[in-house]
Amino acid sequence: MGTDVSGFLEYRASQDGREAAWYGAQDLASLIDVRDYDAFGCLFGVRNYANFRPVAAGRGLPADLSAAVSARFAQLDEWYGGDGFHSTTWITWGEVKAVDWDEPAEKPDGRLHQFRRTPDGLRMTGKASWSSEFAEAVGLEMGERREWPEGSEWLVGDTLYRSVTIHRRDAVTATGEWQAVWKAMEALAAQHGDDNVRLVVWFDD
Repeated sequence: MGTDVSGFLEYRASQDGREAAWYGAQDLASLIDVRDYDAFGCLFGVRNYANFRPVAAGRGLPADLSAAVSARFAQLDEWYGGDGFHSTTWITWGEVKAVDWDEPAEKPDGRLHQFRRTPDGLRMTGKASWSSEFAEAVGLEMGERREWPEGSEWLVGDTLYRSVTIHRRDAVTATGEWQAVWKAMEALAAQHGDDNVRLVVWFDD
């Protein structure tokens, strides 16, 4: 079973002379529709197979959640019987801007990276948490997993398995789908300030 992300962009502002409050701006679903475990792990610590130090994990719902997002979350929670979501958290635009995208994960990816040889060199074909072909070749028991040193590699048949440590920019790429989210947050921040714009997210399996 896979894990999906939902969420909402919010901004904080003062309206009609009242004390500043948070307001719903845009549903995350209108900006991104991808099951991206490397990004989930890098940003929020969810499905963190790549072993990143998460930027904003396990914060829960903000205490000052906007009325629009609070109502939306309550509606969804009721639909799913109160047991549909997990790993709720949030991140401000100021925090996103401060991320060091060159930072590596804390240890190698828990999935061995798979490559095939081509006339143009190695071509990555996937990542594997478990491969019966690899397990048989190196003598692993059924379901057994190990941590392999960075750079370890094995050629099994036509597939090269390699232990790789990835960086944040590999998980959240400069041209990937998350850029639409960052652009929307940046536009809101130009009006309201970096720390007055945030993304609230939750996950379901």
